[in-house]
Order: sequence, then C-alpha cells, then structure tokens
Amino acid sequence: MYKFEVYKDKAGEFRFRFKASNGESMFSSEGYKAKASALSAIESIKKNAPGATVVDQTKVDV
Repeated sequence: MYKFEVYKDKAGEFRFRFKASNGESMFSSEGYKAKASALSAIESIKKNAPGATVVDQTKVDV
C-alpha cells in the first residue's frame, strides 16, 4: 500500500516522503517549519495531482 510518512529532519523541519507498497521511497518533500504545512502539502498532492502530465525537459529541440 502506498503511503506518506511525515518526519522531522536533523534541522528540526517537517518533511514527508512517499513510499511504494514495497517500502521503497519514491520521493520526498522540502522542509517545512510547521507540521500543518507538511500535512497541507500532502493533501494538495492527493487532491490536485491525479491527472498530472509528464514534461520531459531532457529532449533537445533542434
């Protein structure tokens, strides 16, 4: 099961990581001063990202 994990980093900021069902970390967030801000970011991703597109910026335009 996919999940978000909220944790505190060494600097005391709140961060979250998104983990796959196999336990592998897929991505992590920036640091937030307030836990509520990290939780708000998670909710925003859950609400707004289902239809996100992929933009490949590695392609060279000639």
